[in-house]
Amino acid sequence: MPHKIDLEQLCADKGLRITEQRKVIARVLSDSEDHPDVEQLHERASKIDPGISIATVYRTVRLFEEAGVLDRHDFGDGRSRYEPAPESHHDHLIDVESGKVVEFVDPELEALQKQIAEKLGYRLVDHRMELYGVRLERDN
Repeated sequence: MPHKIDLEQLCADKGLRITEQRKVIARVLSDSEDHPDVEQLHERASKIDPGISIATVYRTVRLFEEAGVLDRHDFGDGRSRYEPAPESHHDHLIDVESGKVVEFVDPELEALQKQIAEKLGYRLVDHRMELYGVRLERDN
C-alpha cells in the first residue's frame, strides 16, 4: 500500500473547514489500511467520538470527495468504499471471495494503456483499473 496520506492536511490545503468530527473521520481514513465503506468508517470513528452519527459520516465523505481529497470506489460488492486521494496513481486487484483489495502499479501496463489510447487517436489523461480475481490454488 502507498505511504500514509494525511487527509486532515489535504483538507487544510484545500481550505476546507475542519470540525472536530471531520477531523476524527479524516484521521480514521488516513489510518485505514483497507478501503472502508461508510458503515466501517462510522464504526471506527464512533470508537473515538461516540457522538458521530452515520449521517455526519455520509456528509463528510461526500464533502471530501467533492473537494477531491477522497476517492470513492465501487468494487462490485454494492458498497461504496473510500481511500484518501493518492499522490500517485495505482490500480486495484479485488479478491472476489474475501473482498480484500490489493493496490499495485505496473509500468508495463501503464505504457500499454497509453499506447492503446494513442492507437485509437487519443491522449490518455486518466484511467482507473480494477481487476477481479480468486486466489490460485497452491499445492503445499
